Order: sequence, then structure tokens, then C-alpha cells
Amino acid sequence: MNPAELTKTRARAIKLLGLDVDGVLTDGRILYGNDGEELKAFNIKDGLGIKLLQRAGVEVIIITGRTSNIVERRARELGIEKIVQGREDKLTALKEVCGDRGLSLDECAYMGDDLPDLAAVNAAGIGLTVADASPALIYAADWCASRRGGEGAVREACEALLEARDQRAALEGSFL
Repeated sequence: MNPAELTKTRARAIKLLGLDVDGVLTDGRILYGNDGEELKAFNIKDGLGIKLLQRAGVEVIIITGRTSNIVERRARELGIEKIVQGREDKLTALKEVCGDRGLSLDECAYMGDDLPDLAAVNAAGIGLTVADASPALIYAADWCASRRGGEGAVREACEALLEARDQRAALEGSFL
């Protein structure tokens, strides 16, 4: 499904977007410095897409299998309040967050890139993935970005959701 095919009804129902980190918000590489510090590169364009979606009233959360202070820092910079780290069972984590907020899975979108994300992508109201995702995710997702993880795929997904909700032009116009 491409951005034009995200149905207005499904997109308007979305109140929460769950994002994986490695391979979605980053290119999936993990860099280690000489002193053992872990480095990740985030795409600034993804950050603006997240901010636009938040302005539209959609909460953005992070669910990741790894644990990293860098992820916490990036989330704080973006105003993402809910971070679930160290969880390979992404669907269970998504259900827990939904339960805490009184949301159904149909009111959530989830973007992942690899097999630990598959159940969450399948169960979410809108399952999203990146261009370089595992074939199983590309097959299962409702929508696949034309960009790779860490290269603006999240921004593309946010814009597709906003477009389907008829909110993109108004939010982009707020920068003029």
C-alpha cells in the first residue's frame, strides 16, 4: 500500500504511532567507540515528521529490543514520553501501552523493520515498514516507505499518515 492508498478512515483512527529504533529510526548499524560507548545516527528529517504527527494529536512511542541512553536522549529531544526498551516482544509491549491509554490496536500504527516487529506490524491498525525491511515485513505491512531505515523512512510514514488524515498541508503551512 502506498501513501495514496492509506484509507482516510483507518488513518483518522490512529491515535498512537509505535516505532522501532534500530533499522527504523537508524540505519541499523551500531557503532562502538574505543572506550566502549555506543553510537547511533538519527535522521533529523524523521524528527520533524514525528513533531508534525505529534502536532496532529498522534502520540509517538518507541518500542525497542535494545537498551540505550542514546535512545532516551533522542526521545527527550523529540518530546516522546513513552519509551519501552529491552523488549523483543514488540506486540506485547504495544498491547500494554495501548491498555494503559485505553486504546485498541486499531487506533495504533506500528513501524518496524525485522522479524521481532512482525507481530506488531500485523496486529496494528496500520502496519508500516521501511524499504530495506525483511521480506516478511514488506509482505505483511499495509504500507512500505520508499526510503530505508535511518534515511527518512519515518518522515515519509508520518507524512503519509498526515496526508491520509487531510492534515499535511495545514501542518506544513504552519512553518510558512
